[in-house]
Amino acid sequence: MKIGSIAFLVGLVLAVVGAFVNVEWFPMLLAVLGLVVGFLNVSGGESRRFLIAAIAFMMSAYSLDSLPMVGEHIGNIMHNIGYFVGAAALLVAVMALFDMSKD
Repeated sequence: MKIGSIAFLVGLVLAVVGAFVNVEWFPMLLAVLGLVVGFLNVSGGESRRFLIAAIAFMMSAYSLDSLPMVGEHIGNIMHNIGYFVGAAALLVAVMALFDMSKD
């Protein structure tokens, strides 16, 4: 396994664990891992698909908060994954802009 794949899996596991732990620096940890994943995992050809998937996730993740009984926990997990994916999407978008400016 590549380090980028491991970082992605670690980020997802930490996003789930973070929903049940109240630590104020946790979103920052997920954002840093997201930057690592965005830098190592997403190449030029995958950028468009990744950005579309990230936008779709970010738009739909917050709709699960209203589910009875489990909505709070699922919502917290989705928020944490949002920190993770959002940072990766930001880096991929900036890299895509730099690639477009080269042409």
